[in-house]
Amino acid sequence: MTSAPDNDPNPKNLALVALGVGLKKIRIAAGMSQADLAFAAEIDRTVISKIEVGNANPSYLTLENICQALHVTLVDLFKEVSAARLPSKPNARRANAAKPARPVINRRLR
Repeated sequence: MTSAPDNDPNPKNLALVALGVGLKKIRIAAGMSQADLAFAAEIDRTVISKIEVGNANPSYLTLENICQALHVTLVDLFKEVSAARLPSKPNARRANAAKPARPVINRRLR
């Protein structure tokens, strides 16, 4: 698994890519096509495709439906994610994280 280049206009979230890689590995091991899995999970095939390439952030219910269709648990699916050993950046903040509060300066009112 390679990370997206710095100049990529749509860099992928590595956690979502790892989730997709794990899902694809489990799906193939189960002998299912994307269409078979989508039908069994009652979701659109394009959703499966987008998850597998890291372009979708599926909801809990979507993941639960996929796991039921594959006869695996969410733990099994996320074991694959943790096995991908996502690189961590020390002191890195999420893009959508709240900004740190500004220090409060005690000022006397005159």
